[in-house]
Amino acid sequence: MASIRTWTVTEPYLNLHCGLGEAPYYEAATNTLRFVDIKKKTLHTVDLSKGPESLKTLQFDMPVGVTADIEGVDSSKKILLGGKSGIYVLDRVTEKWELLKKFYDTEEKDQRLRSNDGAVDPQGRFWVGTMNDFWVGEPQAEGTLFRFGSDLTRTTMRQSLTIPNGVGWSRDQKTQYFVHSTEGRIIAFDFAAETGDITNERVFWQHEGDGDPDGFKMDEEGYIWQAIYGEGRVLRISPDGKVVGEVKYPTRNITCPVFVGTELWVTTADEEVEKEVESKKFGGGIFKVDVGIGGLKEFKFKLDSSIKTL
Repeated sequence: MASIRTWTVTEPYLNLHCGLGEAPYYEAATNTLRFVDIKKKTLHTVDLSKGPESLKTLQFDMPVGVTADIEGVDSSKKILLGGKSGIYVLDRVTEKWELLKKFYDTEEKDQRLRSNDGAVDPQGRFWVGTMNDFWVGEPQAEGTLFRFGSDLTRTTMRQSLTIPNGVGWSRDQKTQYFVHSTEGRIIAFDFAAETGDITNERVFWQHEGDGDPDGFKMDEEGYIWQAIYGEGRVLRISPDGKVVGEVKYPTRNITCPVFVGTELWVTTADEEVEKEVESKKFGGGIFKVDVGIGGLKEFKFKLDSSIKTL
């Protein structure tokens, strides 16, 4: 960790006390940030032009792990959700949501699991991981990484996962990165753009600390900004797997970053250890810091136009 660049954040932009804040997503057209609270089953939006007082909250009846935009659809009207039982379309005007495709075909698995993190690949396919729902207790190796095509074809990409997390692609789109928090690592695959197939699985980066790698985003130079849950930091990791930067936060449970221009914003989770008084003060808040570089663009889900929703 010698000679790395360091940024320090001392207070939150929003001291919201999310149970499990996750999946920050920047809507450039409206200068809006959206993010979820998986535990409290909510979707939050804040107009960055107006500030923290513009916060709006939509209550779900299920945990939502991740959201994405849909190609050709106004994101202020409809977005894609990775929810409890599968992928959904949310109508943001009527505040109703519709299940498009389930994760599992058995009732037991449907009950035991929920979505966690995910992302849309450069060809418009939606990748999302599942893990045990909160009521199950300690997560078991029952999760799956799925890939959903434009026609809603569901493909199982990796099984026996405990806590699947961030998914993303290199600048040249030839490598896919995937975080398995339980193993403390970022896994790399060769990515075949045309088919969406992944091969040549290997460990890209292994975390040695007490915390767990969570969500990440890629910057314009192809570096990964990796949230470390439990350690109060985000690490900037070079394309050859070296830590070259670190952002430090006043709360421990950093979950996922997103770029807003050259600012890095992060979601966090509540601090559950009572003796961690300082961490608890800002746990579940939203933080931002200017890191001087922007992120790669987010891709949109290419939903087949023949599939009618809501």
